[in-house]
Amino acid sequence: MAMIDLHVHSTASDGTCSPSQVVELAKKAGLKAIALTDHDTVSGVAEALKAGQENGVRVIPGIELSSIYEGTEIHILGLFVRPDDPDFLAALKHFSAIRQERNKEMLRRFEDAGIHLPMEILTGSNPHTVITRAHVARALVSLGYSPSMDQAFQKYLQYGGKYCPPKKAPDPRTVVQTLKANGAFVSLAHPMQYKLGDARLSQLVSSMKSWGMEGIEVYHSSHNSLDVRKLLDLARSFNLLPTGGSDFHGSNKPKIAIGVGRGNLRIDESLLENIDILRRKA
Repeated sequence: MAMIDLHVHSTASDGTCSPSQVVELAKKAGLKAIALTDHDTVSGVAEALKAGQENGVRVIPGIELSSIYEGTEIHILGLFVRPDDPDFLAALKHFSAIRQERNKEMLRRFEDAGIHLPMEILTGSNPHTVITRAHVARALVSLGYSPSMDQAFQKYLQYGGKYCPPKKAPDPRTVVQTLKANGAFVSLAHPMQYKLGDARLSQLVSSMKSWGMEGIEVYHSSHNSLDVRKLLDLARSFNLLPTGGSDFHGSNKPKIAIGVGRGNLRIDESLLENIDILRRKA
């Protein structure tokens, strides 16, 4: 039974492994396929595709986009994106500009408190990376402001806290429609992390389905067995395909390994086969 991982990150956003290193790790883990789903960027896709050909691992071009739903940040996965679509790239540039404005405000607040976070420390090995809270947490640790990334998040990077202004992002409808216009397969990422409750989550899924969403991430490192059962039922009720991924970030999430999450995640290739069948029918 071949395994896959449809949610992984690289240094193109907030992972610590380059796209080619991610593919090499996938090969070592015995995975048949992965989806590179960096935050708000497809800049790592070309490298990952090349590495996939060299290592015999199928690489699905993907992305993870942020959105705001009734005041709650949610993440939306796009699989099989067309990374060279000019309209899509223009939309990503706009989304990135929103993120960058928030990052500037965050860094200004740190500066006002006497905490200087140089850009070269934030970006690390990739000066073109999309900066996220994980980059800030890692910089706080490396500069001695925090003993660990977990504590950096707790002390400095809580949403809406002193240093972390509320995030601005497009609404879910805009994100779904942007991905659909690109020809992507759309899935709601790790739904249980949003703590919406059953009724609000069902309402969100219903709306996203009406806008063109085709999947929901049932299998994820943060989901327990009860979560999986609930999400499978939700997927069936809205005729959505289940997707699954570890949300691998390298050492930024050291307890999560590619393909297996915290050790017990298993994502069968049949999930990808079902997506392939749906895409051939379209």
